[in-house]
Amino acid sequence: MKRQLNSFFYFYPILFIFFANSFCAIAQNKKSKMISSKPSIHSSTATFGTGCFWCTEAIFKELKGVESVKSGYSGGHTLKPTYKEVCTGETGHAECVQIIYNSSVISFDELLEVFWQVHDPTTLNKQGSDIGTQYRSVIFYHNEIQKQKAESYKIKLDKSGAFENSIVTEITPFQKFYAAENYHDDYYALNKNKNSYCSIVIRPKLEKFKKVFHSKLKPN
Repeated sequence: MKRQLNSFFYFYPILFIFFANSFCAIAQNKKSKMISSKPSIHSSTATFGTGCFWCTEAIFKELKGVESVKSGYSGGHTLKPTYKEVCTGETGHAECVQIIYNSSVISFDELLEVFWQVHDPTTLNKQGSDIGTQYRSVIFYHNEIQKQKAESYKIKLDKSGAFENSIVTEITPFQKFYAAENYHDDYYALNKNKNSYCSIVIRPKLEKFKKVFHSKLKPN
């Protein structure tokens, strides 16, 4: 199934709500088959869905402290789903990314800050022209601290009026992550001059992200 092209993407200049970093970073117990290199002693895991995982991967891999980003599927009932199956919207899975990050360099709060900024969390099962439950806005939390931070941030954003409509982001416990097929890895980097979805949708979204978060990016 080909992606639907979308010449307009949602990127809100929201007022960021910063949290006091009163919790110590803790290593995650969940392990994913996505990890190909030895993680640091400060490695933690975050799992987000912001619509098309090609976009999400391209964005989060640019952040300092992010060790790896893997596209995949989570939150559904189908075992070992394929991309073709997920695209039907009948597996219950969301396209998402599994992020391994160094918590001594970048915090979960900062990852949440990026999460809320780079997609529209007020549209249910939809991001631009990508429509279906597989494109839902979702945070799969790995522990109670992640749950509390995500829920608190969501409530404060709603109260701040940063978005015209209420946030519909799903905050749900992480259970299982299925890595996507290998051809999805580094999809934007490998296809930015070949695929029109990359040039029309991902590239401008990535450029705006880099302008807002320039201080948090890895050096070129």
